[in-house]
Amino acid sequence: MTIVFVSTACELKLKQFGEGSQTTLIEIQRYDRLESRYLTTGDFSALQQMNIEYPMETRTLIEDVLRLGEVNDPGINSKFLQFYQDTTLQIIITEAEVQYASVSDISKQLNKAFDRLRKLSPNVSIPTVYLQIGALDQSVVVGNNSIGISLDKYLGEYYPLYDRFYTEAQRAQMTREHIVPDCMFFYMLSIYPLKDYEVRSQYERDLHVGKIMWIVNNLLDKKFFSTKYVEKVDRYVRKNSLSAKQLLENNL
Repeated sequence: MTIVFVSTACELKLKQFGEGSQTTLIEIQRYDRLESRYLTTGDFSALQQMNIEYPMETRTLIEDVLRLGEVNDPGINSKFLQFYQDTTLQIIITEAEVQYASVSDISKQLNKAFDRLRKLSPNVSIPTVYLQIGALDQSVVVGNNSIGISLDKYLGEYYPLYDRFYTEAQRAQMTREHIVPDCMFFYMLSIYPLKDYEVRSQYERDLHVGKIMWIVNNLLDKKFFSTKYVEKVDRYVRKNSLSAKQLLENNL
């Protein structure tokens, strides 16, 4: 799993359901549907919508995830289309469409997690979240206040094509249930970076990752991440009677 940082700003999307009702902090953007339409049918209108409605997402996919070239290069659209004509990628696109026809469960989990994070850190920025279909590379792409979820990396532990590319341990994490934990982890790692990272020891770097993982487990009320560094943080928190908010404020 890889974090890709991009410099293009993006719009915060909020949706409200009337006075006195719950506010939805995050509305998942279905960029993947336009992408799928263009890559399976060559529908130029879908490509136009991608470029007009999702310029940052399209640039990130082409330049940072797939690394096909710059989005303004002559012939880049044809290159993008041809890249996905690979039989394996076409199968993956179809499978992603079927498995993720609805993402209401993921939306609900993300909103709950960010609502809890906002209570720990009231000034935290709420990102735009969108779905895309990559090429079996990054799982989650974190940019400037945005999170891109690559559905091709979450088709299930027993998805047949994964056997060719990933170990059993890796496949165990490539499930729908791991989308929200991965999103929260990578986003928090981007907004709470380790200070003076370049001069820190590997132990300090690993411990910082363990702190982020521990907080994500706390936000989700489930132990998704379990490493020796998460256990070290857990023992430290219990010994010193720290809350997740105190760990976030004083130790990150």
